[in-house]
Amino acid sequence: MLGRRNFLAALAAGAMLPRLSWADAGAPAILGAAREADGGYALFGIGADGSDRFRIPLPSRGHAAAAHPTAPEAVAFARSPGTFAVVLNCVTGAVIARLDAPEGRHFYGHGTFIADGEILCTSENDYATGQGRIGLWSRRENWRRVGEIATHGIGPHEIKRMEGDVLVAANGGYRSDPARPGEKLDVAQMRPNLSYISPDGELLDQIELDADLRLNSIRHIAFGQDGLVAFGMQWQGDPADGVPLLGLHRRGEPVRLDGMPIYEAIAMQGYVGSVAFDADRRRVAISSPRGGRVQVFDDHGTHLQTILREDVCGIAPAPHGFFLSDGLGGLMQADNELRPLAKARQRAWDHHLVPVHA
Repeated sequence: MLGRRNFLAALAAGAMLPRLSWADAGAPAILGAAREADGGYALFGIGADGSDRFRIPLPSRGHAAAAHPTAPEAVAFARSPGTFAVVLNCVTGAVIARLDAPEGRHFYGHGTFIADGEILCTSENDYATGQGRIGLWSRRENWRRVGEIATHGIGPHEIKRMEGDVLVAANGGYRSDPARPGEKLDVAQMRPNLSYISPDGELLDQIELDADLRLNSIRHIAFGQDGLVAFGMQWQGDPADGVPLLGLHRRGEPVRLDGMPIYEAIAMQGYVGSVAFDADRRRVAISSPRGGRVQVFDDHGTHLQTILREDVCGIAPAPHGFFLSDGLGGLMQADNELRPLAKARQRAWDHHLVPVHA
């Protein structure tokens, strides 16, 4: 647990560190991990025009990254259920630190910063008990692990920071084990939830779906206006069931589920790979690489648009609409039309595009 004294000390420490900015790293708009033509992996900083601003090799396949809110540093996470993450200097390309999950834990491929960027939070699994954990790592103390708090659920995937350093955790509901990669454990007992957690671990709020949707694993999160949280889901039942795959929730209000036409819901094949709001935070998009499409909704869950693109998954807010990436090397901007930004031959983008807020 992160005590009040450590939390305040971490905030004060920010003023003592060098003041490089993301401009020194080429002012990337987004970060993305990819497999390259030679079979290696790298993290890329990408400009709003789709150009590479930096490239930093990774030791293995990446999943998502956490961008520091001010300093040009990124934490690249191994694909779940990976046990390491690397902290990268995006100006020099140097590895600042390697984070190893404690014994009996693995990372879930996502993380976020709190305390003005002085504390990194990582989503983790205690695979002996199946309970989700958020690991706390101090940037000031050379990325030392300084505590952990509960996610209040099983199988957390993405965690994100809301205003006031409230953490939102997407607890997917099923267990995993590094010794059984790719296998989903205890699906029959699934109870996914969306949890709101204070930095010291207090459960502030939690929602679960109705019993007939308990096989809908809550996986990814994006923030709209006025505390609105969008969450993307992955259905563990028959993909032809065509269940809702997007939820919208604001604390104190009931959950709203998407109004996607049933034929589009079936075409998503029960799978959402990423979710993001646009820059105005009025439209939200979900992707399905399995279904080869992106669905766009307004912030009430009304379906607006379907974008077809093979193996599309990464989504991030763009100046106009959304950035999209696919496993074929394509980077695009989608608004009223789909516009290619760049294509890197034999570069396969992984699941997520991460916005850089600098």
